[in-house]
Amino acid sequence: MKILKYFYGSSFITLIGVAIAVFIYPTAPLETIYSVLILAILEISLSFDNAVINAKILGQMPQKWQKIFIYLGLPITVFGMRLIFPILLVSVTSGINFTSVVMLALDNPQQYQTILEHSMSYICSFGGSFLLMVFLNFFLSENKGHHWIPLIENNIITKKIRNYDGGYILFAIIVGVITIYYADSNYQGSLAIAFLLGIIVHESIGLLNSLFDTTKVSTTDVARNGLIGFIYLEIIDASFSFDGVIGAFAITANIIIIMIGLGIGAMLVRSLTILFVEKKTLAKYIYLEHGAHYAIGFLAMVLLLKIFMHLPEWFSGSIGILVLIVAFIHSIVSYKKLHN
Repeated sequence: MKILKYFYGSSFITLIGVAIAVFIYPTAPLETIYSVLILAILEISLSFDNAVINAKILGQMPQKWQKIFIYLGLPITVFGMRLIFPILLVSVTSGINFTSVVMLALDNPQQYQTILEHSMSYICSFGGSFLLMVFLNFFLSENKGHHWIPLIENNIITKKIRNYDGGYILFAIIVGVITIYYADSNYQGSLAIAFLLGIIVHESIGLLNSLFDTTKVSTTDVARNGLIGFIYLEIIDASFSFDGVIGAFAITANIIIIMIGLGIGAMLVRSLTILFVEKKTLAKYIYLEHGAHYAIGFLAMVLLLKIFMHLPEWFSGSIGILVLIVAFIHSIVSYKKLHN
């Protein structure tokens, strides 16, 4: 029962969301409920590792900003990334004004989906770049305290790169150059700009933080500055949501149903985040954070591969959860050994 209390709010939102969906589309209630719940599961499966990352940063933020992220960040997550972002994206890439795109999404969702999918490669380039930076910054940081897989995380090459402050940026640029080189020559310029923007946005967060704190910038420093930590979390959430927003169209082209379903999933992920923070889950399960970052690295690679080929959304979500399960089990084993 103590665990269930963290899900009272999200359960209430789930019931309200399902009720609203059925009220708007009363002709096929079972189909509507099914679509909403499947979308919620899709969002949770793709964003479970996001909850772990959020918990890590949120646990170091001032309590005031923790509450702001939970209560103000949720509307931004639901309405900003699950509704406004896809519409804005279509508007920018198609040259159609925002209002017309809204009408298009409501009146002709199939055409809206086609235009959105046309922008997928740019989304993948930006999102893949940003998540790759998050992954590399973690594993090339000296502040982890311990390593899950030393052969990968603490080998002689990793140590050498770690001694160079900009090593993770250089590594990301190399990945970007290789990716763009093999991309369609007609889109290389736009893809390169999108990839570069991912790096710029990630590093801009650190730069903004340095305006408030003169110490060496790290994830911990970013978190301790409430405003910058809030922005950082919202951008990470945005990067994680790309797959969910695009993948949702495989289930339904109705943007209202998509917003409700993904919004419910996002609320449940928020509940998991609060649970992880208050129960200090990451302190007990020491490799869970490592597993989440491996999942982030994998998702970054998946997004970049999607520039060249189609990969089903269940694939990236399933692998991420599998990595977290392994990290969770290994953490339990290590915890028992330490306390026996």
